[in-house]
Amino acid sequence: MIPIIDKIKTGRQIRRLMEIRGITVKDVQTALSLGCVQSVYHWRDGQSMPTLDNLYALSELLKVPMDLIICGNRQYDPIKNITTGSNRIICYYRMLRNNVAA
Repeated sequence: MIPIIDKIKTGRQIRRLMEIRGITVKDVQTALSLGCVQSVYHWRDGQSMPTLDNLYALSELLKVPMDLIICGNRQYDPIKNITTGSNRIICYYRMLRNNVAA
């Protein structure tokens, strides 16, 4: 199976993470030095994807790993390799990834 990114789900995830962090479209534009806010709206609507550089910067702004932003059909679970840390954080991460957390 070839991994495919779901732009619609990824856009929803970007929107949700921005809401959780209280980050506006204008905040993203400023932080990423974008020429206009339209790019961010296109990402949130699933019309386009951020470039790799912008995705990397967006993950820093949202304080989440890039794998939490991107949604697709890949069967990868990044928390399987975590050997330290709190079970509560891991549980919350799973809930975020599955769109269950607030």
